[in-house]
Amino acid sequence: MKITFYGHASLGIQVGDVNILVDPFISANPKASHIDINTLEADYILVTHAHQDHILDVEAIAKRTGAQIVSNFEIVSYFEKLGIGGHPMNHGGEWDFDFGSVKYVNAIHTSSFPDGSYGGQPGGFVIEGAHKNVYIAGDTALTYDMKLIPMQTKLDLAILPIGDNFTMGIDDAITASDFVECDKVLGYHFDTFGYIEINHDLAKRKFFEKNKDLMLLEIGDFIEL
Repeated sequence: MKITFYGHASLGIQVGDVNILVDPFISANPKASHIDINTLEADYILVTHAHQDHILDVEAIAKRTGAQIVSNFEIVSYFEKLGIGGHPMNHGGEWDFDFGSVKYVNAIHTSSFPDGSYGGQPGGFVIEGAHKNVYIAGDTALTYDMKLIPMQTKLDLAILPIGDNFTMGIDDAITASDFVECDKVLGYHFDTFGYIEINHDLAKRKFFEKNKDLMLLEIGDFIEL
């Protein structure tokens, strides 16, 4: 499993021959100006919630690639009206795709489309691949619901928001990694704009002091599990 960071909360996940994008907000992010969305491949686009900084490039990429949207019912319905196919889910639901199983799990946040219309309830994803399991938290506060995840899935990586202000910050993300019982963390949703800028050295040190590994990738860099 190869995971590429495209800035903010945007990820690319490659599982075998299947390409997955998560929350593509790239073209309007000046920090990701070197990433051309027209070169990105996608068989599926996972969307955690409807805010613009998570759906901006969904339509353009999906129409070019034919990718299927995987999200809550309201978000999938929204994109279906634009001629884009999808697979609707809701909290607690799980489905087997050709790259592995996906469970849509709780997140504490808000969710509305840029025009103010209802975007359903926000969520995160637990992906169980053939060999590796990953939790993508989405935009969320720290929540006790995270304790349910390791009851079903032993995680190899937790992808957690760490920018604070709109989501949990560093200290709560450390607690979240305890809740999900995963000490290997990829941080995201940080540095895109002033409200969520972080001190990288401090963040890494705090995780290290708790015997945890926080990875902060440069935009365009990747890890392999």
